[in-house]
Amino acid sequence: MSNQTAFLETKEYRRFVEFCEACRKYQYIGVCYGEAGVGKTMAAKHLARWDLLSPWLNLPRVEDEQQVPLEILEEHTLYYTSPVVKPTQIGKDLSVLNLRLAMLHEKVHYQKSETQKRIPDFYGSTELVLIDEADRLKLVGLELIRDMYDQHPMGIVLIGMPGLERQLMRYPQLYSRIGFAHEYKTLKKEEMTFILKNKWKELGLNINLEDFTDYEAFTAVVRMTGGNFRLIQRLFTQIERVMAINQVETISKEVVDAARESLIIGHK
Repeated sequence: MSNQTAFLETKEYRRFVEFCEACRKYQYIGVCYGEAGVGKTMAAKHLARWDLLSPWLNLPRVEDEQQVPLEILEEHTLYYTSPVVKPTQIGKDLSVLNLRLAMLHEKVHYQKSETQKRIPDFYGSTELVLIDEADRLKLVGLELIRDMYDQHPMGIVLIGMPGLERQLMRYPQLYSRIGFAHEYKTLKKEEMTFILKNKWKELGLNINLEDFTDYEAFTAVVRMTGGNFRLIQRLFTQIERVMAINQVETISKEVVDAARESLIIGHK
């Protein structure tokens, strides 16, 4: 059994990408909202290729002898989680991320051409900023984001819970700059089938919906999770654990029920 989970690009993810690319292209501020657990954060990190960028952006400095991956030159999106406290930290954090991305791009250019290093353009490498947990933002934080946007137009996407778009109406100067809104929805039936088939594969199994045991387990997972991506992830972590403890090699409804008992989720 494998613990590795590949990101699966669903229709909802592709709709999210189209929305973000529109914000990037037209340099608009956009609002993305959706229920907890639908996959907003994972989608944003995947779009920004945060698994590639984050380790490099978190370095205090890149040494001359370090070789930055050439593919970083193609990345122009930053992901940022709004802090719970100290809203003034937002401006500092985003400035550091912008500068470090520009410096990484300059380093890659130098690696490719070995020409004289230039002073990085502070915001020149950033085209889109994805700001998660935007519900936490109050007036000071929103004003800092608006100021950054006004001085250096780029795409910005504020990501949060349903109601975020109404919350922002209280701040007319920022709200007037919002060009797009997008609801990140729960998985549809066909997407659930796609996701769950891959979950079975991650456990080294094949699902056959014409087999009653597989079909019963499949429908139990659909009913329990209601298309919530995070619940699916958590449930399958417990399913793997239950299978290992009981030394079974088939996902049955009984296994799903036992896994569900370990989770704090509402009855469906």
